[in-house]
Amino acid sequence: MGNYDTMDKEEIFSKVLRAGRRTYFFDVRATKAGDYYLTITESKKFTNDDGSFHYKKHKIYLYKEDFSEFKEILAEMTDYIIDEKGEEVISERHQKDFKREDNDFEAQEAKTPEDTSTDSFTDINFEDI
Repeated sequence: MGNYDTMDKEEIFSKVLRAGRRTYFFDVRATKAGDYYLTITESKKFTNDDGSFHYKKHKIYLYKEDFSEFKEILAEMTDYIIDEKGEEVISERHQKDFKREDNDFEAQEAKTPEDTSTDSFTDINFEDI
C-alpha cells in the first residue's frame, strides 16, 4: 500500500451532521501532493419492505482553489432562501400531525410519468427569478 493510500484513509479532520434519515459527513482529506481538500457526503437511509435497510451516498469533492467562490455562492443562496421563505420549514413532513409511511420515498420514485399529473406542479415564470 502506497503512502497516498494511507493518507486517503486517514481522518485528518471530520464532522458529522445528522438530519433525520440524512447524514452529512464533512471530511478533510489529503491529495497525493499532501495538500488538503474537503469531501461532503450525503448519506440517506432507505428501509426495504422486509425491514432491512440500505444507504445511498452522494459525494462532493471541494478543493481549496474553489473555497472562496463556493462559500460566497452558498451564502448567497442560503441567504436568498431565508429572505424569501424565512427559517420555518414549509413541508408536509414537518407538520405536527404528519404521519409518515416508511415507503413514501420509494413509492414516489416508483411512479411513472403517466402516474404523475402536471396539476401538482407550479407554473414558474423564469423572468420573476
